[in-house]
Amino acid sequence: MDAGKDALKLEKRRILLAGTGSGCGKTTITAGLLQCLQDRGLRAAAFKCGPDYIDPMFHERVTGRPSVNLDPFFCSEHDLRQMMASGSAGSDILVAEGVMGYYDGVGFSARYSTYEVAAATETPVILIVNCRGLGASAVAVLKGFLDWPAADSLIRGVIFNQLPERLYPEASAMARRLGVTPVGYIPSDSRLSLRSRHLGLVTAEEVEDFDRKIRLLAETMKATVDLDAVLEIADSAPAADAGTAPFAGAEPAEAGPVIAVAKDRAFCFMYRENLTMLERLGCRLEYFSPLRDSVLPEGTQGILLSGGYPELHVAALSANTAMLQSIRKAAAAGMPILAECGGFMYLHNTLEGEDGIVYPMAGVIDGDCFAAGRLTRFGYVTATAKKDGLLGKTGMQFRGHEFHYWDSTAAGSDFRADKPDGSRSWDCGFHTETMYAGFPHLHFRACPEVCVRFAEKCAAFRPSEDC
Repeated sequence: MDAGKDALKLEKRRILLAGTGSGCGKTTITAGLLQCLQDRGLRAAAFKCGPDYIDPMFHERVTGRPSVNLDPFFCSEHDLRQMMASGSAGSDILVAEGVMGYYDGVGFSARYSTYEVAAATETPVILIVNCRGLGASAVAVLKGFLDWPAADSLIRGVIFNQLPERLYPEASAMARRLGVTPVGYIPSDSRLSLRSRHLGLVTAEEVEDFDRKIRLLAETMKATVDLDAVLEIADSAPAADAGTAPFAGAEPAEAGPVIAVAKDRAFCFMYRENLTMLERLGCRLEYFSPLRDSVLPEGTQGILLSGGYPELHVAALSANTAMLQSIRKAAAAGMPILAECGGFMYLHNTLEGEDGIVYPMAGVIDGDCFAAGRLTRFGYVTATAKKDGLLGKTGMQFRGHEFHYWDSTAAGSDFRADKPDGSRSWDCGFHTETMYAGFPHLHFRACPEVCVRFAEKCAAFRPSEDC
């Protein structure tokens, strides 16, 4: 590989929209800003800090291009810069959305936080301050965010969300006295809200009148947000070396393995970077719908069952007995399967729906999934294999993330999952020579050797008439 030939540089204008906390309006304002930029004729590339799957769907709905997750738990500083550089190809400006509060990381620290992403990528930040129920205290909140870190906060601008128009002149003047650029405000308007669900926001496809709401939001922001000031802050971002992407100079096989990737309204949680890395290895990704399709794509040599909301579509999934049978046959034939969270639930004997009814599923995992009634084993984990299997030898590790309100009578015990702060650990997952199935989601940037191994196992599999 010629590393120089494939080296990238992060040199485009870029901005990161961070928040004072969850629910402060980051996703709504990011989507509105993306639309405003597009209305100006600028091609925007969107990114999401952290492991969230849903917010990138809103970005993609507006921009028409994939949004990439930037997560310092999974990715090194080099990786973050490289992913920004490669993910912005063909764009004029990069817009990243933060996660939780700006400094919120693991435990009571800024480790793996939005702040770490901004620092690693040298991206200037506009802080969103939710002013609901606040007056001058909103400026005190802003001052706290500017002063808290020992190093430069990187906060260059502020947007006051849910602030009455009459209060903005005073808020703006106070922000300038703190040395930060006030770039605007968003008034309270219920017409712009996005409904909540147990896993956060509904997906972009499920928002009623999405296009109308985004249009209304963009027109509102054009009147209340100084887009020229936003672009001036974005232009202050320095150029940074981004290095090379994994497998960037690799010579993929002429006819790489066909990997069937579940993708529909029930299975829609997947990291774009995972798919990109498989494609760089020469894998041919064929998308299919467990909701609608009756068989796996022709020539399938491996299956990627991503996460999502199978519990919301369980009746339709259960009724599609042809696809369930196709999955069972593939598993019995030894086809490599990587099933995460929702995909793992789909492989069980039964799955309880959001309606409380228990439905038959694929029957590959001898267990039953049920509503736990609360968020279960939430957060980042490092999983260590207790036995050889599809992903690697005993002792191999991958970094993952769990976020689910459903649990299983057979959650597996082939891995040991440890929280990053050492506060908790538990057994999880199934690991055979042909399958990984468990609640933790994987990110291939944190374990490129797993990506290679999965691709090789798929390439070695020869489908027969039985699957």
